[in-house]
Amino acid sequence: MSDIAHDKGLPATFLKDFHNEESVRQMTYNRLGRTDMVVSALSYGASALGSVFRNTDDTEGLKVVEYVIKNGVNYIDVAPWYGHGKAEQVLGRALQTIPRSSYFISTKVGRYLPEIDKMFDFGAERTIRSVDESLARLGLEKVDLVQVHDIEFADNIDIIINETLPALQKVKDSGKARYIGITGYPLNILKEVLERSSIQVDTVLSYCRACMHDNSLLDFLPFFQKNGTGVINASPVSMGLLTERGAPDWHPASDDVKRSCAEAAVYCRQMGTDLSRVALSYSLDLPLPTTLFSSASLINAKKNLDAIFMPLTDTERKTKEEIMKRTPLEISHFVACMGIPRYMRPLKNENWEGVEEDEYWAVMRGDKTTATKLG
Repeated sequence: MSDIAHDKGLPATFLKDFHNEESVRQMTYNRLGRTDMVVSALSYGASALGSVFRNTDDTEGLKVVEYVIKNGVNYIDVAPWYGHGKAEQVLGRALQTIPRSSYFISTKVGRYLPEIDKMFDFGAERTIRSVDESLARLGLEKVDLVQVHDIEFADNIDIIINETLPALQKVKDSGKARYIGITGYPLNILKEVLERSSIQVDTVLSYCRACMHDNSLLDFLPFFQKNGTGVINASPVSMGLLTERGAPDWHPASDDVKRSCAEAAVYCRQMGTDLSRVALSYSLDLPLPTTLFSSASLINAKKNLDAIFMPLTDTERKTKEEIMKRTPLEISHFVACMGIPRYMRPLKNENWEGVEEDEYWAVMRGDKTTATKLG
């Protein structure tokens, strides 16, 4: 492989004899907080490689990883939770033929197995061991970023501050990771950890909070930016809500949110557009360093990158604008009587903070015998 390109229009991860230069030049790259990582605006979440959403073909998954990196994606996110080790294993196989200098990679600690009593462990010893296990599965000596996974599920936030993050500092000091991050759905808890931690936290990741039905993450951007914290946005289609297929049964969103998203999908179909493409475009237009998508399908991976390479048509742009508008006056009385919001703005960033944690602790206490998404 050739040396890294020095053209100021290309990222430092560009390799002339490896990448599709035309695609790389079309991609936007942004610095991730105070780190030295200048990452692609659209990045790859490897959760799908773990067959978390459906049965997947590992051989096709290998091709997906190669395709997205060759065509400009230079940030990859994975975790031991995704397929309970499978996503990291498949990703590790894919990375064997990809130059290490062509991508940044992050993994996570804290969330592991499907059994409810073995799902989370934020203890120091398990944290350090988890990083070693991930490196072995990935076939790497170090990762660029290691993140604490879903911190809202810790017994209390003090464990994250006093055990998990200091353990990750030891990992960083050992040279096995360059930066430390935290992830979670509730935004206030991310802010609290940054305010209280004596360990430098370089990045935060949240999901379904910078999408068409809930852009609350933007309210926290001034704080994160002032703090020098890189912000990673995940799930622009909100775990299936903003797709033609719609939300899976386990989705924790309220009926109002599910209904509005389903109505938006119908409207897109009527307009001859695809809600997931419109939704991804919406997230990419927000002032965020990077947004993660996940797919183990080569066709779908190409569709996601087309959000960068093929701008929305006039019809798609008008569709997006209409979906984000308030309920039209002529039908507002009708939908109010029916108790049905129309599209996104009437939802007023409604979210499901606390729903999954309450379910988790109910199961842990023995109040329930089964879990939905948690399982």
